Amino acid sequence: MPFVTTKDNTEIYYKDWGNPSGKPVVFSHGWPLNSDNWENQMFFLGNHGYRVIAHDRRGHGRSGQPWDGNEMDTYTDDLLTLMEHPDLKDAMLVGHSTGGGEVARFLSRHGSSRVSKAVLVGAVPPCMVLKESNPNGLPLSVFDGFRTAMTTDRAQFFLDVPTGPFFGFNLPGAKSSQGLIQSWWQQGMMCGFKGAYDCIKAFSETDFTEDLKSIDIPVLLLHGEADQIVPIKAAALESIKLLKKGTLKVYPGGAHALPNTAVGEVNEDLLAFLKS
Repeated sequence: MPFVTTKDNTEIYYKDWGNPSGKPVVFSHGWPLNSDNWENQMFFLGNHGYRVIAHDRRGHGRSGQPWDGNEMDTYTDDLLTLMEHPDLKDAMLVGHSTGGGEVARFLSRHGSSRVSKAVLVGAVPPCMVLKESNPNGLPLSVFDGFRTAMTTDRAQFFLDVPTGPFFGFNLPGAKSSQGLIQSWWQQGMMCGFKGAYDCIKAFSETDFTEDLKSIDIPVLLLHGEADQIVPIKAAALESIKLLKKGTLKVYPGGAHALPNTAVGEVNEDLLAFLKS
């Protein structure tokens, strides 16, 4: 399995599929998952001639589980190391949920010299937590509840999330998939405990407002109207106001897990944006 080693000697696992000489598309996953969650999109774009790369964030999946560095700045430094390793250029970055925050912070912290476009899917920016400057955010107590549930019974918590709000299986008329639930649980349980715990703070409390304002490349926002994890009112509907070159597509009735629950539509939207 391929790994790249970061400046603090953390090993980051990654997949590198498709056409080695094709335009690169680099994927960042959500919490507490790993690169496996992008397999549908990677397979689709790989079959269309693109080079598709996805990594397991530090503390997640098959990557190393360092005690420190489980925060956005270091996540993006790791992503830069991943992109420098094969000297990727003219790439499109795609981030889901926490990964969307990672993409936004990457572009602000490291610039767009290697990146020509970005896609944020059900992404956490500009900020998830409620505060004076973010009146549509969720109370900190919600995320304290995540931490309590993790330390009380992580295995059960990681069943409850996908069974209910993550895929929208708790909504009236929703058709549940036991396979998706089990896949989410498996990926979640592969995540290191410390990495999963710390990442809750990283995705919920990091403010990406200034990051979004600084982005100078085209950005496509894809967001589910019925997203229960990252409600659209405080996320994409605010992010679109801050981006210089943003385009927003709302999926009517769409859940948080668009890459899993709206596979065909997300695939086609990514392909169309790549070609645009």
